[in-house]
Amino acid sequence: MDIIERRVFRGPNQYAHFKVIRLTLDLGPLEDYPSASIPGFNDKLLEWLPSLDEHGCSYGEPGGFIRRLKEDEGTWMGHILEHMAIELQALTGADVTFGKTRGTGLSGQYHVVYSYEEERVGIAAADLAMEMIHHAIPEELRGHAKVRDDFNFEEELNDLITYAQRRQFGPSTASLVRAAEERDIPWLRLNDYSLVQFGHGKYQKRIQATVTSETRHIAVEIASDKEETNDLLSAIGAPVPKQKLVQSTRRAIQAAEALGYPVVIKPYNANHGRGVSLDLTTKEEVAAAVEKAKEHGRSVLVEQMITGFDHRMLVVNGELIAVSKRVPGHVVGDGKKTITELVDQVNEDPRRGVGHEKVLTRIEIDYQAKRLLEAAEYTETTVLNEGEVFYLRSTGNLSTGGTAIDLTDVVHPDNREMAQRAARAIGLDVAGVDFITPDITRSYREIGGAICEVNAAPGFRMHVAPTEGTPRDVAGPVMDMLFPQDTPTRIPIAAVTGTNGKTTTARMLAHILKMSGSTVGLTTTDGVYVDGQRTASGDMTGPYSAQMVLRDPKVDTAVLETARGGLLRSGLGYSSCDVGCVLNIASDHLGLKGIETLEQLAEIKRIIVEVARDCAVLNADDINCLKMAAHTDAERIAYFTMDPTNPLVRQHIEAGGLAIVLEQGIKGQMITLYDDGLDLHLLWTHLIPATMEGKALHNVQNALAAALTAYAMGTKVDNIRQGLRTFDTSFFQVPGRMNVYDEHPFKVILDYGHNPAAIQAMVSLCTRLDVEGRRICVVSAPGDRRDEDIRDIARQIAQGNFDQIIVRRDDSRRGRADKEVPQIIEDELLANGVDAYSIKIIIDEQEAVDEALQMAQRGDLVLIFGDATTRCWKQIISFKPDDGATSQTNGKIDSSVSLGTEFSSPQLLDLPSLEGLIIDERGARLAAEESD
Repeated sequence: MDIIERRVFRGPNQYAHFKVIRLTLDLGPLEDYPSASIPGFNDKLLEWLPSLDEHGCSYGEPGGFIRRLKEDEGTWMGHILEHMAIELQALTGADVTFGKTRGTGLSGQYHVVYSYEEERVGIAAADLAMEMIHHAIPEELRGHAKVRDDFNFEEELNDLITYAQRRQFGPSTASLVRAAEERDIPWLRLNDYSLVQFGHGKYQKRIQATVTSETRHIAVEIASDKEETNDLLSAIGAPVPKQKLVQSTRRAIQAAEALGYPVVIKPYNANHGRGVSLDLTTKEEVAAAVEKAKEHGRSVLVEQMITGFDHRMLVVNGELIAVSKRVPGHVVGDGKKTITELVDQVNEDPRRGVGHEKVLTRIEIDYQAKRLLEAAEYTETTVLNEGEVFYLRSTGNLSTGGTAIDLTDVVHPDNREMAQRAARAIGLDVAGVDFITPDITRSYREIGGAICEVNAAPGFRMHVAPTEGTPRDVAGPVMDMLFPQDTPTRIPIAAVTGTNGKTTTARMLAHILKMSGSTVGLTTTDGVYVDGQRTASGDMTGPYSAQMVLRDPKVDTAVLETARGGLLRSGLGYSSCDVGCVLNIASDHLGLKGIETLEQLAEIKRIIVEVARDCAVLNADDINCLKMAAHTDAERIAYFTMDPTNPLVRQHIEAGGLAIVLEQGIKGQMITLYDDGLDLHLLWTHLIPATMEGKALHNVQNALAAALTAYAMGTKVDNIRQGLRTFDTSFFQVPGRMNVYDEHPFKVILDYGHNPAAIQAMVSLCTRLDVEGRRICVVSAPGDRRDEDIRDIARQIAQGNFDQIIVRRDDSRRGRADKEVPQIIEDELLANGVDAYSIKIIIDEQEAVDEALQMAQRGDLVLIFGDATTRCWKQIISFKPDDGATSQTNGKIDSSVSLGTEFSSPQLLDLPSLEGLIIDERGARLAAEESD
């Protein structure tokens, strides 16, 4: 049995609206051997993981999975691996339950899908499950899998738990994340540890463990300085023990004698009780304690020993939230067992685990325990009398095996007020006040007591999961402090997807929102933009780029172009959007990554509609988009249509629904908005530069979608009009999307079209344009498309009545032979009636573009479908026609060329997209530098 692919989905995906891992599994020989047919397999599995009995599986009740294992022939190994991966994660402390296993369509291969909290732990759990399965089956069924002779499940499980401790959130961070989720506050993990962002964009706040973005640095510094803390609290009259800071054993002994025994020795700046020794009564004990404390720092505090119990008082935003009495790790004698045996018995408590894995930590017999044993003249083999309590720790920290008793409801008001004053004096927004007193229910003024420490970043585990008493919601008040009631946490997010038009629509929408005063974060196929400036280049249409925008503290609105590739690879990078817009579903990338049909492609792109909160914007002229309306929980559904007679949209409008319609008017085509009885004429299409006077119908449709999405996001109608009027298809607005160059005696249009629908849109545009001369086309197709898609592209070109067609290939052949794609296109062109003399194959893109430009004459139209669009654009604008000074040879660009391209909307100008292009002193013309 082999895992042939691992895929981690970090957001909503095709399987669930939360994080999952998908393993593609090849069962090999095990395809013919379900669980019940393998002697001893079920028994071994349940010996290792008896808690699998709690899995309900398809029966929906505990024991359901065990029934599946044993009934009839049993169940298959993919299904078993799914449950094992879930259970192994649960044993590390993760809260995971979801899983499903489905066939891939190939014999013996399955997709195993299961949820996770931390992806590396989820993968490690599956690896351990695989190893367990191979150990539990006969050798002849293992295939080529290797098994270890020294495999020990208990050791492997402990290693997995320890690994999880280093990767998963600790209990404090996890409780804050849960509190955020309960308040519908989005969150992002920012590193491998406990740094978390709550909220998006300009509304974000951060925490690291229980230190928040509101925690003052000076307060943390004071709390870390135990001597300074003691002095400040003493100055306001708070009860504190006397103490002295020393650096040597000799000085420590002197300090102890001056303060009076018993004393406490603690490291100057350690935490979690590390290196602390209590109740020291002799010079020898002080000396030994100093050496132990110095393992954690150079300086040591000698402090008066305060008699009483250790209490942790948690103060958030100036208010006491919870109080726990911390009891040091201990054992109780029974007159029969040794201390070692009693420790083992205590550690059998299912609530105890490794580190912070569970609500309690296992007790270890270490230095502190041995010191206390020695002081009591006991050893590890001593048998305690029945009922005798022996403390193996001098401090009550949970991380060293202590227990916690909640006393929040009985704390005396004086003690409450004292803790709150102490936290305010230090200046901490979240503070853990360690208070020693014989009885927390009585005032310190009456019975004494003292504050021994005030901690920044106090742990929450003892409060959220006390050993005894009522669990307290201590994370909730922290979130309420960071985000008071009615404080915004989310920036508006618009997600745009579809087969064609995503980039243009996303850029058009971002332009409208920017013109409305928003600071927009935009992701597109050529980069990430913040307020019109590109901050990262490349194809940025996946989850990582979305998170780049949502992490930016400047952004107040997000427009996220969302492509199928990112959805299939990793899911969405966010849990929900405000508006999800789907433009169309057309044939592209079919046959790749398991997507074979338009219906399957629609299911992938539908994800943004499924997670839309406010509005789903759908193309009413596309049946696959219309079907998505049944899969959204958004408050509203809005439709856009190019057909004013569309019956569904008319019915929707009559019911008061939101829609935008292209209607025929006296002066041309009018974009009309309908909403709850409102009938508003928005704009004539010929007034939108991007539509080339209304002739570029695909951009008319994009304008409908952008305008409707902007309106659904609350943008004013006048701002939508202004945005559409000032958005054009220059290379600087939408590089590679219908970029027109008119500075030559002939017109050149550059477009990135690479699927049949996109090709058809551009060919259709060219047939509507008035052209005095010839029509010339440069075309190719990506090598990873199906042969039928490449032939379909050729058929669309054949409909364009081009006088000359130059067929090339992309720089990347994507597994194809050198001339394979051009040959398929040529053959299909010939089969569709194109004359052979009008077809020319030029493999290299630069040479093909150069040939088209060279053959073009006054009044011609040159349509170039480019792959390396920046390079193509530089080549186009650098070209000198034959009737001028020749500046180009064999496609090489002359750096002396003076260009004359005007551009609009300078606020969205992006120089990096043209690499070497620069603006001259007037800021209105461009010059090309040599590209070599």
